[in-house]
Amino acid sequence: MAEKNITASPAYSESSIRVLKGLEPVKQRPGMYTRTDNPLHIIQEVLDNSADEALAGHGKKIKVTLHTDGSVSIEDDGRGIPFGLHPEEKAPVVELVFTRLHAGGKFDKGKGGAYSFSGGLHGVGVSVTNALSTRLEVTSYREGKVASLAFSGGDVIEPLVLRPNGNGDRKSGTTVRAWPDAKYFESPALPMAELTHLLRSKAVLMPGVTVTLTNEKTKEVQTWLYKGGLRDYLMQTLTADPVIPMFEEEGFADAAHETFAEGEGASWCVAFTEDGQPVRESYVNLIPTSAGGTHESGLRDGLFTAVKSFIELHSLLPKGVKLLPEDVFARASYVLSAKVLDPQFQGQIKERLNSRDAVRLVSSFVRPALELWLNQHVDYGKKLAELAIKAAQSRQKAGQKVEKRKGSGVAVLPGKLTDCESKDLANNEVFLVEGDSAGGSAKMGRDKENQAVLPLRGKVLNTWEVDRDRLFANTEIHDISVAIGVDPHGPNDTPDLSALRYGKVCILSDADVDGSHIQVLLLTLFFRHFPKLIETGHVYVARPPLYRVDAPARGKKPASKVYALDEGELTAILDKLRKDGVRENAWSISRFKGLGEMSAEQLWDTTLNPDTRRLMPVQLGNQDFGQTESLITKLMGKGEAAARRELMELHGDAVEIDV
Repeated sequence: MAEKNITASPAYSESSIRVLKGLEPVKQRPGMYTRTDNPLHIIQEVLDNSADEALAGHGKKIKVTLHTDGSVSIEDDGRGIPFGLHPEEKAPVVELVFTRLHAGGKFDKGKGGAYSFSGGLHGVGVSVTNALSTRLEVTSYREGKVASLAFSGGDVIEPLVLRPNGNGDRKSGTTVRAWPDAKYFESPALPMAELTHLLRSKAVLMPGVTVTLTNEKTKEVQTWLYKGGLRDYLMQTLTADPVIPMFEEEGFADAAHETFAEGEGASWCVAFTEDGQPVRESYVNLIPTSAGGTHESGLRDGLFTAVKSFIELHSLLPKGVKLLPEDVFARASYVLSAKVLDPQFQGQIKERLNSRDAVRLVSSFVRPALELWLNQHVDYGKKLAELAIKAAQSRQKAGQKVEKRKGSGVAVLPGKLTDCESKDLANNEVFLVEGDSAGGSAKMGRDKENQAVLPLRGKVLNTWEVDRDRLFANTEIHDISVAIGVDPHGPNDTPDLSALRYGKVCILSDADVDGSHIQVLLLTLFFRHFPKLIETGHVYVARPPLYRVDAPARGKKPASKVYALDEGELTAILDKLRKDGVRENAWSISRFKGLGEMSAEQLWDTTLNPDTRRLMPVQLGNQDFGQTESLITKLMGKGEAAARRELMELHGDAVEIDV
């Protein structure tokens, strides 16, 4: 009988909290840690903590109150934040959680941690809320006691006071009340529409949990409780009727799963409509990912593969029609809620998921479920197939129209260019690749349908001070211009972009110093002689990885290859392996000298595959066109050696050089 206790959740006590160390950086540069247009995100940090408690099964109610004095309080009935002394830091844990960056109960995943799945990742959360509030009060109920303390601008102003919880009440939970400091935000007012959407989505993702919003000014009280979860929510949000019944499913890994941890997976609800604006919402561990990410790529991949195999099985595809993922995805509305053990987000406010494994995780549950459903409901399957085929046909028609207009008097395409089959501008990409050997790997590894490759020999000319009518004397630049179909132009010209042959022009060079140099020369060329391409968002930089880690098999997880862009990612990968229990140095780390060393398959996996690559759009930063121009003149101008030297002296220490 003693075995019964194994499934109980791990203890959440003082020693569950880890501390990594001061709040000054937050006050100095709040934009690095949160959104500064209004205080919604710092309030969301508190809300996410309450949601994580409910997600871990320790709460059924979350109450948010907007007080008349401009403060906001959030109350939950979770376990309450521990208030005993931290074993190493000798300060009350509740104080550390609110005053230290990187202190929290979510770093230790798995054994011994208080949370297996949580949105909290960086551990900066509520300490940022505290740093940017004029006052913040915390009350924690647990173990029959009530602890309360107050802060101002992140500093304790009313130390911890403990009192017994009267009437022998076993109440537990946390109440946090914050007064956001208006000086850090463009507007001190909370955007009500966003706030209600956020609260409603928490209720959707946690069926059975009641979320309440009380506005003291208007005396209005809103309550959300969804028993039917995602389906109810999507049905209420759609603006058009679905063509076929909604497809709602979920899939989570069990303890015996080979690749993913127990509990990882997703639940989703998808509706296909012929018109109306698609509704698309995705979440990771209850955090809304407004910019999507790899879990959405997984849903897209799963839906596409299942529909494609259904179409092939029933021979429904007309001759000459090529189906692409967006033909299936264009009319899909969905709510996707993924659970990922150690999510990697882009940006501090977690609006986009970056974890590469999430593509495979979601896709591996969506595809078989939809295949089964379509084959059980063949009529609905055929209707969906019809919708996707129609989309593919109209896309191909649009592509052909453009082609005719370009046909007259077009220059002969350069012989080195390996073109793609599709003529569809929106999906086509050309990779400008350094060197012939890397060009060879790229040609073999690419997707022939929509990826073209143009290898460049050696260093490109520095074109900063080259006259526009002399540009074509250089073969490489002539080839680039002809391949992309746009003539060189100035910032005030209006070039003919209708002949543009690729929606994305991607610079692909080695991850070393020479590669960076080629990247700079090409960016100089585009900024100086093709500025409208940058302005309209057609220029990208592909980022190949610098390291590959070969990890041995561990437990049920098979041996795997993981790629890292830089030292920082390498450290994170090794930390994760250690956490997974891999013996120190049981892995091997290899460093790529250049793209030429990569096999076609590796290049596809890391740099070309839209689902797993890192492709950065090139845009003007905080400076306007004029400022950027004068800075590049200093960097690239022939008579600017003195200005360059001054720049190096000023900023030399901010650059990491890999010699």
